[in-house]
Amino acid sequence: MNETIEHKLSLLPTNSGCYLMKDKHGTIIYVGKAKNLRNRVRSYFRGGHDTKTERLVSEIVDFEYIVTESNTEALVLEINLIQQNKPKYNIMLKDDKYYPFIKVTSERYPRLLITRKVKKDKALYFGPYPDVRSANETKKILDKLYPLRKCQKLPKEVCLYYHLGQCLAPCVYDVSPKVYEGMIQEIKHFLKGDGYKDVVRELEGFMHESAEKMEFERAAELRDQITAIKGVMEKQKMTLTDFIDRDIFGYHVDKGWMCVQVFFIRQGKMIQRDVSIFPFYNEAEEDFLTYLGQFYLENQHFKPKEIFIPDSIDKESAQVLLQTKVIQPKIGEKKQLVELANKNARVSLEQKFELIERKTERTMGAVEGLGDALNIPVPIRIEAFDNSNIMGTSPVSAMVVFLNGQPAKGEYRKYKIKTVEGPDDYATMKEVVYRRYAKVLKDNLPFPDLILIDGGKGQIEAARDVLENQLGLDIPIAGLAKNDQHKTSELLYGQPLEAVPLKRQSNEFFLLQRIQEEVHRFAITFHRQVRSKNSFSSKLDGIEGLGPKRKQMLLKHYKSVKNIKKATIEELNQLGLPLKVAQAVVETLQDE
Repeated sequence: MNETIEHKLSLLPTNSGCYLMKDKHGTIIYVGKAKNLRNRVRSYFRGGHDTKTERLVSEIVDFEYIVTESNTEALVLEINLIQQNKPKYNIMLKDDKYYPFIKVTSERYPRLLITRKVKKDKALYFGPYPDVRSANETKKILDKLYPLRKCQKLPKEVCLYYHLGQCLAPCVYDVSPKVYEGMIQEIKHFLKGDGYKDVVRELEGFMHESAEKMEFERAAELRDQITAIKGVMEKQKMTLTDFIDRDIFGYHVDKGWMCVQVFFIRQGKMIQRDVSIFPFYNEAEEDFLTYLGQFYLENQHFKPKEIFIPDSIDKESAQVLLQTKVIQPKIGEKKQLVELANKNARVSLEQKFELIERKTERTMGAVEGLGDALNIPVPIRIEAFDNSNIMGTSPVSAMVVFLNGQPAKGEYRKYKIKTVEGPDDYATMKEVVYRRYAKVLKDNLPFPDLILIDGGKGQIEAARDVLENQLGLDIPIAGLAKNDQHKTSELLYGQPLEAVPLKRQSNEFFLLQRIQEEVHRFAITFHRQVRSKNSFSSKLDGIEGLGPKRKQMLLKHYKSVKNIKKATIEELNQLGLPLKVAQAVVETLQDE
């Protein structure tokens, strides 16, 4: 524990409030709330903890706190701070699920649409549906039954949908608004409860009538429609009979992990469930409330009329967060639903716990092990570089970033080499490392905890020379050497450089392999893109005397097609092309 933390701990108040833990970069890594700030915050730095909490505490170098008037106010503030700062150790709903709805627009001539966002636009929304396929199947049936407008903008003449009987063509004909009102009422009746059964009975009557008239094609079409309606509307399990939209929450905790299970009940039917598993660092009931508050923010999930929660949760706090009816059922079928959600949460956690632990060991566990092997602080942020060129042509370099042992693709960078002529990996590495970390210094970007160079001792020393002698930076730097099969063979580190003893089957070695493969893939992909832009072989194919070696010579010397176009016949001849071949090249490019 550093002096800053020790001093602040002695000044903590006993009020309720929120606390914000920060790492060495000043980044907020965890936000929590407490009824008593002094007791809660001090608990992180006293006594023993499980592995995941120790990992959190090991990264804390400073903290702040905000005092609130009540615990409920602290809960609301905590959720707002999490949404604003997105701390890596907090509960973050990373799935970003937006379930599809069927929408009837509020236009003069309404349309039927599939949407994933519910807006206050006076439109009618039905759902949510388990997935977009279910929604599309239902919409397809409704399109055949009710001829609402299909076109986004009214055309000047009737379209195909009119001829198919799926549109009344308000673009051409004067259709009374009452006709649309009638169809919308039938759609509402169809989608709510058992209303679709009335439609099925009506279609069955039309089917028998068509069969009696020996209109067998029409009868078969109606039969298929009836089958489709039953297939879509009856395959969902009926759970309640009052047709009220509800979400049923249950949860289970074990070994510092929490699983939350949600059943979505729509029009009395359970249409889908949502499962989230995450580590928690607070009291289980309090972190469940935090999860609950985030669940409905930013239209991530549709908020129903009623929400069921377990008895152990503070109902009053949940009511303040959700601003809707919160129920803790005591008996009967509704109580059984909450218990079923709890049971499913327990089963899900038991089934996935081993996989989660394995993933953690492969990522954060491997990062911690790598730090131990190199005798450096845990390398939370790793930046890796690789060069790519073919005999010095179209030289590029690439950088990938791994945070907590996982790729952060939004922070990858590509570099076109500007100052190096010919195949010089050392000079290329110097240019790229200088450009990267000069920008980091200029823009006050976060520094990496470890730099990895895909290459041998020469590339590592070139990068180290730039960092220490030109930029004055002291950042641990290591190299990833490859064997004859172009596979990761060893990690080079130290001064002088030596191989770091890592077991081939260890999570640390697998992490290095993933990083090396990723930076190599990223560099190669970028090089191919650049090379394809500079490629000119297709334009010169067929020119007698201009083979692959001469084409390569031109590309290596002039770097781009644009530069070759500027060359004269004499210049090409002096470079080594026969006079007739040089003349053909100039004429071909001028034609292009």
